[in-house]
Amino acid sequence: MTGPLSPTSITGWSVTKMHSGISKGTAMELGATRVEVFADGRVTVGGEAISPPEGIDPYSAAIAVLADYAKSSGAPVLADAIDHAKGQEGRFHVHPDGRAEAVTGFPGAVDTSPAEAAQPVAQGAQADTEAATAKPNASPMNPSYGSAHLETQFVRPDRPRPTTGIRGALYSATGGFVNLGPSAKDQDEAELERRIARPLSGSFNTAILSLKGGIGKTSTTVGVGMILAEYRGDHPCAIDANPDSGDLAERALGEMLYQKVKPRTITDIVRDIDQITSLTMLTDYMHHANRLHLVAGEQDPALSDALTAAEYLKIKHLVSQYYSVTLTDCGTGVSHPAMAGVLPEATNLVIASGYAVSGAKRARNTLQWLADHGYENLARNAIVVVTDKDQVSSRVNKRAIEEHLAGFCRQLITVPHDRGVADGDRISLDKISGGTRRAYKEIAAAIVDGYV
Repeated sequence: MTGPLSPTSITGWSVTKMHSGISKGTAMELGATRVEVFADGRVTVGGEAISPPEGIDPYSAAIAVLADYAKSSGAPVLADAIDHAKGQEGRFHVHPDGRAEAVTGFPGAVDTSPAEAAQPVAQGAQADTEAATAKPNASPMNPSYGSAHLETQFVRPDRPRPTTGIRGALYSATGGFVNLGPSAKDQDEAELERRIARPLSGSFNTAILSLKGGIGKTSTTVGVGMILAEYRGDHPCAIDANPDSGDLAERALGEMLYQKVKPRTITDIVRDIDQITSLTMLTDYMHHANRLHLVAGEQDPALSDALTAAEYLKIKHLVSQYYSVTLTDCGTGVSHPAMAGVLPEATNLVIASGYAVSGAKRARNTLQWLADHGYENLARNAIVVVTDKDQVSSRVNKRAIEEHLAGFCRQLITVPHDRGVADGDRISLDKISGGTRRAYKEIAAAIVDGYV
């Protein structure tokens, strides 16, 4: 909003219509004015439709109408906002100056949980009660008074800012005056981010593997690595141990940028590992996609296939000195010589799969092979990621595949079809869909949860 709105700038509205529309039973003294936003984009105030000017969100327009009525009536207007598309409700006052403020703890409130709605009121009541019941000798100089009491009495924590739905729109439209707190969706996202950002003590490694190529293994490694880099305070590291000319660094940087940087790979680290004695020296051999650090795979098939278990162990030991979270892109298969070094050192596993029947069967076979070869714990606690990369036909029962694989692992997470992933070019968090980003966050949180 660039300036205050008035009803005269909103199609179909006037102060007279406002009076006639809400004077019976909907003014502040008798009840609340209903503001409704419908799934088809319609907006009504007091049962009358309004048409917000171009570039003005419906809540700002509705508040402008209510503010004008508040001016004419000389009292704030109580409003109930209902967003039918989001299934959310909220109550707030609009003052003659256009200022809006949330009403908390009101009877029949639906949009917030009782604990959430009562939070500001409860804090104030607690402070008042403590002040009224304090002993005469209670003072800041008395140790029994306690710093917590002072904080409760004089400093109230800021309420988290809502970012989505009617709550986020009201917060933005009113410049923060109306803060209904985060929605259930916002709280869920915040909890995921908290799990991802959990401080760690030590170094942990997640191996990402599959028995079939082209089903989202490397894209998952890059996407999850970038999510970890975005929300964690430390830098994560991703190692390309794919014996088939892995393209991990290329998927993270993009083909054009990758071709311009110095072509150092895992082979160079193996060759010079005894001379790499600091993080500064190690990063000179790595590639960087923002905060995600990468060890590029060898592009010469003859050399990449020659990576041994002992060489991988040396690299893993070196990296673990400087990084608390490492992702290892293992390529396809579990019988490559390097896997004898990868699996014993893995904290947990991500098994990549797809909805094609062959890919799902291979994921199941991978978990069974692990369980049969001494890695029962890794198999039992594995995270299976099913990426809808090829958009299989309706003949494939996706739900049956998910339920089948879920019985072999700790958690199954699905990644929706996304052109930003399926094209095989650079993975960018800015270009993937919201559903894909959410899936990557769930995978990252599940990975860190396994670092216990």
